[in-house]
Amino acid sequence: MPLPNVARFCRMALLFAATLFAASALLFLVEPMVGKMLLPSFGGAPAVWNTCLAFFQAALLAGYAYAHTLTRWRRPRGQLLAHLVLLALPWIVLPLAVRPEWAPQGGADPTWRLLSILCVTAFLPFFVVSSTAPLLQQWFAFTRHRHAADPYYLYAASNAGSMLGLIAYPALVEPNLTLGEQNRWWAAGYALLTGLVVVCIVTVWRKRPHAADDGFEASEAACRATAPPDWLLRLRWIVLAFVPSSLLLGVTAYLSTDVSPVPLIWVVPLALYLLSFILVFMRLPAWLNQVFALALPLLVLTQIYHAFTLHAGKNYSMLHLASIHLATFFAAAMVCHGELARLRPSAGFLTEYYFWMSLGGVLGGLFNALVAPLIFNSLAEYPLALSLACMLSPLVLWRWPRGRSWLDLQIAVVVGLVSAVILFRTWEGSPVWPIAACLGLCAAALGRPVSFGLSVAALFAVVGYYDGIVDHVVLRHRDFYGVLEVREDDEKEFYYLHHGRIRHGQQRRSEDPNERPMPLAYYFSTSPIGQIFEAPLPVMWKKPPVAVVGLGVGSLAHYGQPGQEFTFYEIDPAVERLARDERYFSYLRSSRADCRVVLGDARLSLADAPDGHYGLIVVDAFSGDAIPVHLMTYEAMQLYLAKLAPDGVLAFHVSNQFLDLAPVLGNLAAVSSLVAWDQTESMVSAEEKAAGKASSQWVILARDDRDFGPLIEDARWRLLTPDATMPIWSDHYTSLWGVAHWRKN
Repeated sequence: MPLPNVARFCRMALLFAATLFAASALLFLVEPMVGKMLLPSFGGAPAVWNTCLAFFQAALLAGYAYAHTLTRWRRPRGQLLAHLVLLALPWIVLPLAVRPEWAPQGGADPTWRLLSILCVTAFLPFFVVSSTAPLLQQWFAFTRHRHAADPYYLYAASNAGSMLGLIAYPALVEPNLTLGEQNRWWAAGYALLTGLVVVCIVTVWRKRPHAADDGFEASEAACRATAPPDWLLRLRWIVLAFVPSSLLLGVTAYLSTDVSPVPLIWVVPLALYLLSFILVFMRLPAWLNQVFALALPLLVLTQIYHAFTLHAGKNYSMLHLASIHLATFFAAAMVCHGELARLRPSAGFLTEYYFWMSLGGVLGGLFNALVAPLIFNSLAEYPLALSLACMLSPLVLWRWPRGRSWLDLQIAVVVGLVSAVILFRTWEGSPVWPIAACLGLCAAALGRPVSFGLSVAALFAVVGYYDGIVDHVVLRHRDFYGVLEVREDDEKEFYYLHHGRIRHGQQRRSEDPNERPMPLAYYFSTSPIGQIFEAPLPVMWKKPPVAVVGLGVGSLAHYGQPGQEFTFYEIDPAVERLARDERYFSYLRSSRADCRVVLGDARLSLADAPDGHYGLIVVDAFSGDAIPVHLMTYEAMQLYLAKLAPDGVLAFHVSNQFLDLAPVLGNLAAVSSLVAWDQTESMVSAEEKAAGKASSQWVILARDDRDFGPLIEDARWRLLTPDATMPIWSDHYTSLWGVAHWRKN
């Protein structure tokens, strides 16, 4: 080939790769950006991101469907004209913005409102940009480039752009740009992408106007000459895409519940998801695929072991747990996406292939975000997807006997029944050897993928049922905000409210319905928050109104005085229903104060309260072990101060296994001209523990030391000073790097 032609083809490949790179980077910059914009309006719940992911997958499917239809029904000139018109439509909504009045009202289910807002704000830009990748690859196949017959290698450039966008957002974009600036820069990037797409088409047709149409005819001829994919193959594409998509949302929900729903936690699983796509389309050696196929069942068994021993009381660090879950997820994604890459069709069916693959991803996302909360009362979709991943593994160590398809189910039933006998016969002893025996029994089916996957599902079911029995779960409820459980202790002396693995209140059982229950756990009379009420602050002598952000079981209502107003701000209607269910909790009913519950996000609801109204504001909102970060930002602090009386006090519950949130409040106090004191009660005596007390950490803030009254003379409270190395948290910037206990148990 003459050197000028070689140079021209190289420039063409680079141009198409660069355009695909830019389009994918924009796609995966806008996802966390939009999620962060919406998070405060929906209470900082982990489900916000999962719902966003499901929406973006659906928008991606719509983009691929458009690309497939366009390339099948229009010649390249018609495709260009149609796509140029479409490229102009996103300017209707750019730059992106979310209006405060769009936030959910009261206790309504926020899922459909969230999806509606996403449709109005983000659908057009995401739809148009997502359709660009398959169109560019199809147009590249029309050219006479030496790689035109197999344009799938451009998919690696697309995924590399996606990876860069994801990594850049928490590392560069989020810390340095406000949300308004992010939206304006994204709009500028979209304008650049539009220009690149036009240049791609002009480059293909510049010297030979009909060459692309010739390529179109050749592509159609190739499609006619090659047998189209059958429906069994299409179904395999869908299933192989469904499982990693479902796992992506499952592992993200797990990490977000126990740490915090912020872009850093969102990005890591999604980056691994994309990395698997990049690697499998790089044509890795076959032996490497076998390594992942072998690693997957071993990691799944390890995850079951950790889940079981965690419920049995063993502690693991955040880094340890996250590493196990992420490694298992990545192995499953590599196995499923590796099979997807192996089963890809010829270039003539490229857009159809992407459509069915995207459909599988959408179904996986919708299953987790919309269907699973309706049909499961636990996070059962996560282990279910892991079981399916094991069934799809290509690893076969020996061949099945023909005509024995029922043997798969029979082996799984035996594994489940024997595991149940082992666990329930030995549940009062050491948890290690029984679960090890069950795992060994399950591993006996290793190498027979369907049998092993069904056995894993059976073992997950047995362990889940076992955990429910051992934890004495008497009621379980699941909704948009997560899974709530009411549990009782072994002696049936207390009822507990759990969200995930974290306890959010408890009450002693009583046969007397008129008895006033004493506050327990973190709200004990000798706890830091109990000290505030038992040794009243100067402002509390006036019996002022009290605001509590986060209801729990309503423990703080016990401290209310006759004629005093207690207002609880709670986003989850299910929490209020449980707090008022007198079979378990009666703090609200027995309080001497006038208690009311306001449903909705606390920041939005609190804004409606009169300025200077509350003498004490207690921020005690958690999702699992994670406090919604939008309740601990500079803007949130200014709202609290506006609603606080001149001599009022703020109290923050900052107990957390994985995050040290006190320095965040120390910095917010300094920038807001407040005084902050901190008390960490890590040691609880055996007598107090038996009485129902739990250790806790609280931070109190006021405009003047005198507002704390006698508390500042209490040696248990220490002055909280700002940390100059940590940036101020705001609605535009939050970071876990400076506050996370990555290795703490």
